[in-house]
Amino acid sequence: MTESEHGGRLGEEFFTPGTASFTEFLAAHRPALLPTRRPFPDGVRAAPDQFPHGTTVLALTYRDGVLIAGDRRATMGNLIAQRDLEKVHPADDHTAVAFAGTVGLAVDMVKLYQVELTHFEKIEGAPMTLNAKARRLAGMIRQNLGQAMQGLAVVPLLTGYDHTAADGEKGRIFSFDVAGGLYEKTDFHAEGSGSPYARGALKKLFHKDMSRRDAALAALQALWDAADDDSATGGPDIGRRIFPIVSVITEDGFERLPEPETEQLTREMVEQRSTRPDGPNATA
Repeated sequence: MTESEHGGRLGEEFFTPGTASFTEFLAAHRPALLPTRRPFPDGVRAAPDQFPHGTTVLALTYRDGVLIAGDRRATMGNLIAQRDLEKVHPADDHTAVAFAGTVGLAVDMVKLYQVELTHFEKIEGAPMTLNAKARRLAGMIRQNLGQAMQGLAVVPLLTGYDHTAADGEKGRIFSFDVAGGLYEKTDFHAEGSGSPYARGALKKLFHKDMSRRDAALAALQALWDAADDDSATGGPDIGRRIFPIVSVITEDGFERLPEPETEQLTREMVEQRSTRPDGPNATA
């Protein structure tokens, strides 16, 4: 029953001890609110050009933690549906999630995941471990398998700062498949239709012990290469002042790079590309 049906009071289920998982609570009491519910009857698939689709996102480790970034474009078939989509979001103080795939479902899944982590910490009195956070997100993706098979896939990319890991290994990256398969990645990774080109660029540019500036420039270079070869990935829009989102997670927590900093680094990268269109060479 809804709150109004109880005369403005919360229902009994809100005061009954239960699971620390907010997703399981919704599944039991408000299943219609879950973003993973099936939108179509069995056998019906979504037309691929009728829903905004987001790409490309990437992550790489660096000296102080881990960096996560994404372009801003969403497409519907051959149309640009949105130029300033935000694909990178904090999940909690030391975890961030970015997404490729069906935008509407992805945004709802990210919001639910943020509540899931907060709810667990309030109920248990302590935050999840980073491994547990990754497994919890994998479970949410697995619940979306029915919609993925109907053409509405969501593919997140999870990064976090692990205080319990050894020095030099505290920045961690996790990727997923549409069935909820969980994979930890070393050094860097990318998802989305432009990801092969972004990973190729990162393979060339990545090196251990990168500074924040070097990591941010490498991410911007990789997103430029993705946009150069993948029409669904958007490059920086200098005229509209729309630049990729670049965020970092360190011991101090999540931080989105200020737009002036991102703009300055982007303009520097664009200037370099004017004399070297294919980008910088691999470091020795």
